[in-house]
Amino acid sequence: MMSRFVPLSIPNFEGNEKKYVNDAVEQGWVSTGGAYIKKMEASLAEFLHTDNVAACQSGTAALHLSMVEAGVRPGDVVLVPPLTFIAAVNPVKYQFATPVFIDCDDSFCMDPVKLRDFCANECSFANNQLKYQGNPVKAVVVVHVFGNMADMAAIMEIARDYNIKVIEDATEALGTRYIDGVYAGKYAGTIGDFGCYSFNGNKIITTGGGGAVTANDSKVVDHLRYLSTQAKNDVHYYIHNEIGYNYRMTNLQAALGVAQMEELPEFIRRKQANYNLYGQLFDGFELGHMIGFREDTYSNMWFYSLEINRDKVKASMREIITALEEKGVQTRAIWGLINEQIPYQHEKTYQLEKAPYYAERILNIPSSTQITKEDIEYVVEQVKAVLEAFAHE
Repeated sequence: MMSRFVPLSIPNFEGNEKKYVNDAVEQGWVSTGGAYIKKMEASLAEFLHTDNVAACQSGTAALHLSMVEAGVRPGDVVLVPPLTFIAAVNPVKYQFATPVFIDCDDSFCMDPVKLRDFCANECSFANNQLKYQGNPVKAVVVVHVFGNMADMAAIMEIARDYNIKVIEDATEALGTRYIDGVYAGKYAGTIGDFGCYSFNGNKIITTGGGGAVTANDSKVVDHLRYLSTQAKNDVHYYIHNEIGYNYRMTNLQAALGVAQMEELPEFIRRKQANYNLYGQLFDGFELGHMIGFREDTYSNMWFYSLEINRDKVKASMREIITALEEKGVQTRAIWGLINEQIPYQHEKTYQLEKAPYYAERILNIPSSTQITKEDIEYVVEQVKAVLEAFAHE
């Protein structure tokens, strides 16, 4: 029987979660209206130093709303990453648009050098419109992977040069911000045209499900909120002037989120401290090393990545994960590349080198905010033992 289990990433309810949720229930406001939704939006806006945030049903809903607002239409092209969760790309298909996969750099985020190369060498640009194979390139989806920040200074310059919208997928990067450079002080999700957040159960804060979206124009956020509530123009006669969506966050979810926002700074502090401890314990280990975060940022360090030395460890990632499960340590592979998955196998890719390299080498290790020092030491001990056993086969 397994005597110990260290989960990968689980929610942490140490604050006022029960108090606020019970309050919402007692008031009877449990669905898509209520004071906690407004409180959640205001708390996010204050934390992110932005004017307006619209709470919604999920990070995927936030991304889809951003696509709609960015004017992505059937036949348009959207530039996307291959190394991320598939939800970052699926909304392109919701709009019957075409994704083109651009490689990542060593931060796991989109490579701005290859992004510019693609725009300059594979596309045409005339009358302020970028086109790929005759189709308008409307947007680029930039994912801040695992709490790392993409090179937004370079990406925003490219977007301005070619008149394309920037949709920031900050679903894993709530609290990450630049500390140097042209965007010093700016948070992930507040630099591009749109910023999307997720509050799924494994994220740094959670509302069970839920998400949020912001934009560089407060009126645009108001319209995103309007679209998320079925585009209702007249609350008495149910008049709808646009196609809307059932993408609104519920008051119960928001009540949970308001409490989680109160704890966010402490959650980030723990994530950072735990990452640093992992780094110390893996230091000098020849079969794997911890992947760092961009030096000019203050990262929430949401998820931890160990790069496995494939020159010495030939076992498949599934074999490694299974062996660690038997030791009571829950881990996961980074992701299967989206462009290799059945719905996307026929889509275009551009200079994919780093993405497949890291897809074969990255093991994500436990990163919950309530993980203990002893748990971390146990994880490192078991990871080292498993990799050393495979290395000697």
